[in-house]
Amino acid sequence: RMAGSSAPWIGSAYLFLQSTCKTVALPSLYESSQQKPSIFKALKLALADSTGSLNGVDMLKVHCSHPHLIIQLKFCKQENCRRFLRSYREGALQESLQNHLQLSLAMSKVPLEMELKAGSEHLDNMLKDEDRCLECIYKEKPDRLRDEEITELEECLKSLVLHQNINKNMAAKDCMSPNSQCPPYSSQSSSLSPDVTFTFQEQQFANRTLTLEDHQKFAKLVSKKWKQVGRSLQKNCRALRDPVIDNLALEYDREGLYEQAYQLLLRFIQSEGKKATIARLIAALEENGLTSLSEELLGLHSNEDSS
Repeated sequence: RMAGSSAPWIGSAYLFLQSTCKTVALPSLYESSQQKPSIFKALKLALADSTGSLNGVDMLKVHCSHPHLIIQLKFCKQENCRRFLRSYREGALQESLQNHLQLSLAMSKVPLEMELKAGSEHLDNMLKDEDRCLECIYKEKPDRLRDEEITELEECLKSLVLHQNINKNMAAKDCMSPNSQCPPYSSQSSSLSPDVTFTFQEQQFANRTLTLEDHQKFAKLVSKKWKQVGRSLQKNCRALRDPVIDNLALEYDREGLYEQAYQLLLRFIQSEGKKATIARLIAALEENGLTSLSEELLGLHSNEDSS
């Protein structure tokens, strides 16, 4: 069979996207130089969610064909293609892309219709037959190299991520002074309204938006339980549904537990904004028996206990 040969498994497909919201025209947004990077980032992250890897599927070109945005996809591993097909079939890819577009474009919701084709075959009609879909995609070899524009957008996205990481590292060193501004923590978000409180160990604490210091302490001390905490947070945070948590584990595996935990909470903070509060994090920690970390975040430990 096709997977048994020594040659690499390569196939191609076209993903058709259309917004069902009359006020959102994806091709027009993609043709806008201001919005194009945001649309590309959403596509890239959603495809990464679908395969479990940033390199699981390659975008060769994005065509604007009103009302559709058409993405030419290249798969280099059968297993990645299988994961993509399952994510597509189960609606996870659609949900992921809607969420990423919502975040990238700062819109309330971007409802989508999707269609998948390989050559003349409409794969939506045969999604239950995964092997047949794989054969159709495998038969269609990519007819082009990656578009120069895609390469430029990839580089732009990489430099943006690098810039965010540099900012984060600078923040870790320099943002302890009260006057520092440390994205993604807005200057107004250090507190909600002062009368909002929550109870922990029979004490009342002021609820507030998470700070950089909270973020760093969490990443340092949560250790291997970061995924369980993520699953507790995901109940009220769609940006942390299971594929995202698993993808973070894969993507930041080499960097270790601190970075995995840091990226998890970063997703939560970016997604929830001012709703990313200390009370929600403490509740998730308590659900997973992390009382000591809760006490640390609320300042109930003396300095010698928090080494």
